[in-house]
Amino acid sequence: MDPATQSVTVAPEVDHPQPTASPIVNGGTNGQDEALAHESPAVEASSAGDAPAETHQAPKSYDDLFPSLPAAAPVTSAGSNPIGEWNRKPKLASSTVTQVFRIPEEERRDAASSGFGADDSYKQLKTVMDKTGAKIEMSSSRDQSLTFVITGKQEVVLRARRELLREFQTQANQAITIPKEHHRFILGKGGVKLQDLETKTATKITIPKQSESVNAITISGTKEGIEKALHEIRTISDEQSKQAYEVLSIAKTYHPFINGPNGEMARKIIGDRPNVRINIPPLSVMKDEISIAGEKDGVLAVKEQIEKMYKDMQRKFTEVSVEVKKSQHKYIIGPKGNSINEILTETGVFVEMPSSESTSETITLRGPQDKLGPALTKVYEKASSVVSYDVHCPNWLHKYIIGKKGSSIQKLTNELTKVHVEFVEAGDKIKVEGPPDEVERAREALESQAKELVEKTSFAEIIVDAKYHKHIIGKGGSTVNKIKQETDVMINIPDSELGVNKIRIEGNKEGVKKAKSELESLVSKMENEREKDMIIPSRFHRQLIGPKGESIQKLREDFPNVQISFPDVGSKSEIVKLRGPKDDVEKCSKTMTKSIRDLEESNYQVKVPIFKQFHKFIVGKGGATIRKIRTETDTRIDLPESGSESDMIAITGKKANVEKAQKELQQIQSEMANVVSVDIEVPSKIHNTMIGSGGKLIQSVMDDCGGVSIKFPPSNTNSDKVTIRGPKDDVEKAKKMLLEMANEKQLSSMSAEVRAKPEHHKFLIGRNGANVQSIRDKTGARIIFPNEKDTDRELITILGTKEAVAGAKQELEARIKGLDNVVEEVMTVDPKHHKHFVSRRGEVLRQIGDEFGGVIVSFPRSGVESDKVTLKGAKNCVEGAKTRIEEIVNDLNNQVTIECPIEQQHHRTIMGTRGSKIQSICADHNVQIKIPERNPVQNGAANGEEVNVNIIKISGQRENCEAAVEVLQALVPVDEEFEVPFEFHRYIIGAKGVKVRQLMDRFDVNIKVPPSEDQSNIIIINGPAKNIAKARVALEERVVELEKEKADRAAKSFEVRVEVNPEYHPKIIGRRGAAITQLREDFDVNVQLPKKGDPEENIITITGYEADAIKAKEAIMKVVNDLESLTKEEVSIDRRIHSMIIGRRGATIRKIMQDYNVDIKLPRDGDSDPDLVVIMGGEDAVLDCKDHLLNLAEEYMQEVQDKQWMEDYMKPASKENEGGPKKTNSKGFEVKGAPWQGASDEAFPTLGGGGMGAAQSSTPVWGPRR
Repeated sequence: MDPATQSVTVAPEVDHPQPTASPIVNGGTNGQDEALAHESPAVEASSAGDAPAETHQAPKSYDDLFPSLPAAAPVTSAGSNPIGEWNRKPKLASSTVTQVFRIPEEERRDAASSGFGADDSYKQLKTVMDKTGAKIEMSSSRDQSLTFVITGKQEVVLRARRELLREFQTQANQAITIPKEHHRFILGKGGVKLQDLETKTATKITIPKQSESVNAITISGTKEGIEKALHEIRTISDEQSKQAYEVLSIAKTYHPFINGPNGEMARKIIGDRPNVRINIPPLSVMKDEISIAGEKDGVLAVKEQIEKMYKDMQRKFTEVSVEVKKSQHKYIIGPKGNSINEILTETGVFVEMPSSESTSETITLRGPQDKLGPALTKVYEKASSVVSYDVHCPNWLHKYIIGKKGSSIQKLTNELTKVHVEFVEAGDKIKVEGPPDEVERAREALESQAKELVEKTSFAEIIVDAKYHKHIIGKGGSTVNKIKQETDVMINIPDSELGVNKIRIEGNKEGVKKAKSELESLVSKMENEREKDMIIPSRFHRQLIGPKGESIQKLREDFPNVQISFPDVGSKSEIVKLRGPKDDVEKCSKTMTKSIRDLEESNYQVKVPIFKQFHKFIVGKGGATIRKIRTETDTRIDLPESGSESDMIAITGKKANVEKAQKELQQIQSEMANVVSVDIEVPSKIHNTMIGSGGKLIQSVMDDCGGVSIKFPPSNTNSDKVTIRGPKDDVEKAKKMLLEMANEKQLSSMSAEVRAKPEHHKFLIGRNGANVQSIRDKTGARIIFPNEKDTDRELITILGTKEAVAGAKQELEARIKGLDNVVEEVMTVDPKHHKHFVSRRGEVLRQIGDEFGGVIVSFPRSGVESDKVTLKGAKNCVEGAKTRIEEIVNDLNNQVTIECPIEQQHHRTIMGTRGSKIQSICADHNVQIKIPERNPVQNGAANGEEVNVNIIKISGQRENCEAAVEVLQALVPVDEEFEVPFEFHRYIIGAKGVKVRQLMDRFDVNIKVPPSEDQSNIIIINGPAKNIAKARVALEERVVELEKEKADRAAKSFEVRVEVNPEYHPKIIGRRGAAITQLREDFDVNVQLPKKGDPEENIITITGYEADAIKAKEAIMKVVNDLESLTKEEVSIDRRIHSMIIGRRGATIRKIMQDYNVDIKLPRDGDSDPDLVVIMGGEDAVLDCKDHLLNLAEEYMQEVQDKQWMEDYMKPASKENEGGPKKTNSKGFEVKGAPWQGASDEAFPTLGGGGMGAAQSSTPVWGPRR
């Protein structure tokens, strides 16, 4: 027995290690094995160690001069000790069992995704082991079938087998039609027989109910289980069938001959008897019987034929047994059992294989005696068609041989298609199987690769605390990836959550050594680092990071040793972690704190109450107005969402800018409406009671007064001033209410609460607040209803004096009680008015329901001739709704239609955007307006009617219609001419037309400015007459402003010319223009200096107000006079040392000028004397500076000369100047047999600076460049 083929032992005293699945490479295209026999499990080995490196004998002369370093001692390969013997019987009885079973490729659930990288199977296997407690070994065969070895207690093994079949095997379905009357025999008493059958076959059998008309029974499970179940069900059905049914006692060994290869013999026996069925048990069912069912004559004939065949076979057949290695059985079986069927077809001999659970290696051949020889020959041919070798290779190197996504090993298997390569997961070996010649080639290739990897690669493991793993990885893997790229190694860092602290490095030996050193240095550094948590509001995180991470990248560049970690996106954490050296962390923390203060300053926020109806003016046409305010004030302005009841506009930015934007918004509101602000005195001690719980009381006052803004002072100021802001009439109303409330609160104030269903609140409030107002007038109490934001929507609060609260409470409770009594009433409404109530999806009915406590109003369905209308709800609500419907009907009966002639070209203007103006008129005047269609419809012509497209029809009460006509006519646009001087037109229009659009949006008019080529002063304003008047006033004010600006520009254009020597111009400009900028700001003038080479390059022009220009001239002349009084000294200094005098970024020359209080001017490119340096300043200072410069020049010149001498000395002599000793034939020091001899120049390049024919190096050969 070859120990290398052992994989499983049944010996109880041996504790099996828990195996894992091995990656398999299939080089061929063979199919799956049929379930005729079981394959042996995957092979395991425990040999370990590296192969000894091969040494080369170097030439003696080179070896003497350069002895090699001592090589590592070869590691001996430990032989794999067998873990058990197949035929050894256990000495003691044990409850531990081992079971082997196989899943063919066609039944594998994951067959399509099998291959390298498909590790889901291993996860599933581990899950089953954890769940059942069994020890499971899985291997994949060359034909892609899976073999499982399960070890454990009997019940554990069965559970594990079921789980594995469910996870790895495709569950097939098959139906069989059985007569309905036979179903009960399959079920058995209480379904016991069916349960036994399902357990026995590991399938799910579904039998239709007795009430169902179908006869088909569905079987789900594995292929083998389905076959068993089908056999048993047919057997039961045939026994119960009224047709003939015979059971023949035929030894199991003869079943394959009666069935024949692929069932050919059974079909031949049946022949032309289609109504006869032969039921031969599958090979896995150990029964010595064959059943025949069908028509009586056919059954008897088939029975006779089978019995005759059986007797002949008993007389003529013999058998022979041979021993064949267990590992070679699968090659005899062949894919899908084809090899056994092939032998049976060609020789008539059946090859009986032991099951994979059995340890037997005996194969039995049964058939005619004269055919046994040829069959045996074929068996040996099949068995020896494949050989197997083990290639030693350390387990951790397997992945390098496999290659990325299996690319390397696939290249080998594509060339050697019949070779099967298996990488044993638990051992240091690679199994190779296939034809002998191809296996030999594959083994040589794999051994060569393994040897090369062992020589060139190594690994190292370092222990690192798991808390440092994320810092080693870096942001997005930046740190570890950098080390990988620099060292060309693979670094495996375990997940820190697992608690594993071992980091593994694999790759080339030098790279591993370098990477290990870097990681250890990094860890050592981190152990000495400090970590600091900064609490930064999450709203600033994105701004600190910056667009595309620019801001945080700059911060990281400034502090490269500090790691800055922001919380994950979506996390509510405000903690930003800093980690690094203590000093760097502190500096980085201070920098970030300053940035946060700046952000807080620039994120100052104020919410400004702007009445909802004025928001559109804040936005402007196409958003022009709000964009302008945002740009001018550098703030963010956010309006409430559409549909929101809030009128607050949020402004965010720097405090000064926010206040400026706030004033602009309030100014727009004040211009568009008569908004006033009033202060009243209310004792501070009653402020809280007036505001009410959660602001309910004061909110109800604001709602009642058209949404005015009421602002109470902060509680800590003790101020009595309360500010009311809003439209004038609403402010007066709110003022009166607040003063009344203040008096009530100061006298005596009580409160009470009552509850009512939210749907009844509108009825209690009444139309336009009439009902609640009547209670207020009657009792003097204030009643506050909850709003949408309140959590308790049923609670109604009553405030006032004790008597007033009691009276209001009694009145409310009486009305609420009446609302709880649901009644149903019927009223009559003329059918001609029904359409008015139910049109627009029942909008009128919805309004009535909302107004009267949710009363339900039902009109007859369309097509039903009835005038009955049903109302259902609370009694009071029904009465109110009934009265409201009668009012609407009365209004409809009294309606008139008035025609308003307006030319069709103006219809779109008076309609407004999406009909907004028309809708507003309809709502304000309670009328209906019909605008004629642009193109008259054909119905008018067909009925002989003439349609006038200029007539707008208005329907409603006469007085309402007349009022609507006046409003419509006022909306008809007219043209008006306004004279504005042509020179001001561009200021009226503004940049890209912004200002003229603002005027048009503000006054809802169209302003037409003539084109510039017309040179016309006439501007045309188009729009409603009322709006035109307002726009005209605004234009007149703008023209006045422009006239003033024109006069100011004329006054500011006074010009003064000053003659100044060009050499003083730089002093007037100053460093980076600082001096001239200060001059312009101090005197509010424009100072223009000429360009170099200008004909008037000594003339400086000053433009501004006359007085300011003269003052600026005086300031310039003072500077010139000061400069002219200075001493100027010229000194010649070698140009080569000018850069040394200047210093890095001018630091040296600036220090000299500061120390001596002088100005030093160095020559520019192109100057006639490049060595001339000019010094200006006080006489003594200039002389001292001159001496200092000459001393510096002397020192620097000596350094320049030394450097030049060294360069000349190191520079090789040219050929023309060669006058030294002649060349000799000496070759110098030589070494024979050196590795560079005979190699290419690329492998061993020559050193620069010498040698025959070598290119001259521009740098010295030895020593660094100075």
